[in-house]
Amino acid sequence: MLTDQQWAGLLHTRATDPQAVAIAYATRRRRPSLLSGKGTLFLVAADHPARGALGVGGDPLAMSDRRELLDRLLTALANPAVDGLLATPDIVEELLLLDALHDKIVIGSMNRGGLAGADWEIEDRFTGYDGQSISDCRLDGGKMLLRIVDSDAGTIPTLQGCADAVTDLAGQGLMAMVEPLPYTRDSAGKLVLQKDAQSLARAITVASALGVTSAYTWLKLPAPSDLKVLDTTTLPVVVLGGVPSGNPADDLAAWGNALAHPVVRGLVVGRALLYPPDGDVAAAVQNAAKVLEALS
Repeated sequence: MLTDQQWAGLLHTRATDPQAVAIAYATRRRRPSLLSGKGTLFLVAADHPARGALGVGGDPLAMSDRRELLDRLLTALANPAVDGLLATPDIVEELLLLDALHDKIVIGSMNRGGLAGADWEIEDRFTGYDGQSISDCRLDGGKMLLRIVDSDAGTIPTLQGCADAVTDLAGQGLMAMVEPLPYTRDSAGKLVLQKDAQSLARAITVASALGVTSAYTWLKLPAPSDLKVLDTTTLPVVVLGGVPSGNPADDLAAWGNALAHPVVRGLVVGRALLYPPDGDVAAAVQNAAKVLEALS
């Protein structure tokens, strides 16, 4: 998808015309509604590199080649079933300069300061977009990660930062997509996602109450094995792809199960679609689109 001419042009613009980024933000054609005509939302996520999370499967540097990443994103965004993108400013701007985001929903990633594997990982500071810049750049909303670890006081400033961001975005009339994930540390100190119903339900209730209003809040959640967990909220939910299982059929089945719940509006998937085991991004995206279409 990404030709040599396009790549050379992007590199030239980056080096010689920084104002082109502001022009691209200002001239992007925006879609009038977050939801598609079928009432669903399907986004491709590409904010992992900003947190230093570059690995997929057995390749620790899978997402480090920027030209390859952009090529895969262009392939995914070319599918009309894909409503848009969730990414950090650098990737959003590169795709804007490649004219790939017209008539797409664009959600800006906000807190990426909790670098993967760092001692301070849970104190996830806001190092990307803020509410004002999301509004100024004419984006459609902002996303924040909220990892909750009861034994780590770094959760406290992250909670406060997310609450402030929800309030800020709501004041701009923009979607606040909160991704609450309950974690604990194992005996080696490694973070482990808690997927049990009690932990997920607790995280949902905490995230739902952040900020001065929940009117513009959406939740980004892992597909629960027990769908009753989703009864915890009335807020719109998108199912996240998470770390690829290595078996795309299992991932699709889990997403499809969650999509059957009435609060779930769609999918936000990154590595599982951009780096499928067989390398066929177009097919992976189309298979996910079929799962969503079958339940819309």
